Amino acid sequence: MTSPVAPLDAAASAADTRPSLTVLSGFWPTATYAIARTLLAADPSLLLVRHDLTDVRQGGVHRVVRDGAGILEDERITLAHGCVSCTLREDVLPTLARLARTHPDRDLVLMLPEVVEPEAVAAACAHCLVNGAPITDALHINSYVTVVDAEHLLDGLASTDDLKTLGIHAADDDHRALADVVVRQIEYADTLVLWGRSREGAYDDSRLSVLLQRLAPWATQVRVDGDLVDADELTRQLRDTRRHRPETPAVLARGLEGHTLGVHEPHSDCAVVSAVFRARRPFHPRRLHDVLEDVNAEVVRSRGHLWLASQPDAVLAWEFAGGGLTIGSFGRWLVALPDAYWDEASDHRRLAAALDWDPYYGDRHQHLVFIGLDLDPVDLHRTLTACLLSDAELADGEDVWRTYDDPFAGCFPLADLIPGRTDNPGDLAA
Repeated sequence: MTSPVAPLDAAASAADTRPSLTVLSGFWPTATYAIARTLLAADPSLLLVRHDLTDVRQGGVHRVVRDGAGILEDERITLAHGCVSCTLREDVLPTLARLARTHPDRDLVLMLPEVVEPEAVAAACAHCLVNGAPITDALHINSYVTVVDAEHLLDGLASTDDLKTLGIHAADDDHRALADVVVRQIEYADTLVLWGRSREGAYDDSRLSVLLQRLAPWATQVRVDGDLVDADELTRQLRDTRRHRPETPAVLARGLEGHTLGVHEPHSDCAVVSAVFRARRPFHPRRLHDVLEDVNAEVVRSRGHLWLASQPDAVLAWEFAGGGLTIGSFGRWLVALPDAYWDEASDHRRLAAALDWDPYYGDRHQHLVFIGLDLDPVDLHRTLTACLLSDAELADGEDVWRTYDDPFAGCFPLADLIPGRTDNPGDLAA
């Protein structure tokens, strides 16, 4: 039986005459550039745009545009301010719009520098205008593709180095860890390319593939042997896929918005385990604080949101990678807001809350995902459950909860946050 959706999608694609943009990201530029050159080999008319951010902190950016025949542009640009966001706003988006206008019959590939997260590009595309118009007036964003190098992926995920220590930070106030950048590039992608082979052999190749699937279960995964690449096949897998969905929320907010946050696969597959923890009761702040190191001891990545009994109005974002945990504020739970403020929340969030509403807790709940190697999901669940309030503590009520010993007190101010919004959490490095 033929799906009725397919002809409509095909018709929409055929009717859209805008040039298509594929965004390539990846922390290992050799692998990412190899994918870009392969796409150029299959279609020499493609326009490949690259920016070198080596001098961005001094206000300079090196831009190169090329196609299959060679270099079309090679320019150094001076920016008013030296950072990634101003580079996107002042040069990347205007360059893409200009190329789409002057070459309306040629698609584009944007290869991001290794320290740029694709979500930053998506945010710029959504909020920044070029000559008074959104970038999507000039082109169609087809897909966000992240390339990972099989030889270096595990080392990158386990790294405790930060970009500033490595001398590759994108701005003076860039305090991101290497592992944070790697996981965010993986998680935002709608398509993942696993490039090359692991030094450890076939079993490790399989383990990497499983790990990527657990980190980004929403992404299509493509395996590419670095020694032998079929350019035409790769093009079919990466171009004209229309996998990008701009309405999809940021990864940490997906659980609040009713989207998949992760998969519960507690049984080991090539030593990879993914465990989802959900609960209605609040965490006791002191008990949770005391086990933070333990619950992430064997974890490669954990993410999600939670609520503390001592701060019952606040939705807290949870993010762990590379040995560092960040807990930040997502604003208020809907149950803590007057009805007049509910319109500040997205339609998806209000719908997700309504479908899971509890007469006592409202929309408040715990939703965390833990992904690791040789992780014990039973012990993890037991440890987190012990941090929840007991029946006796629940019976004391919120007035008593707010008096609990709280190591997180003062870290998540709500006064200046837009009610119901989940796009810009503050943070606390724990």
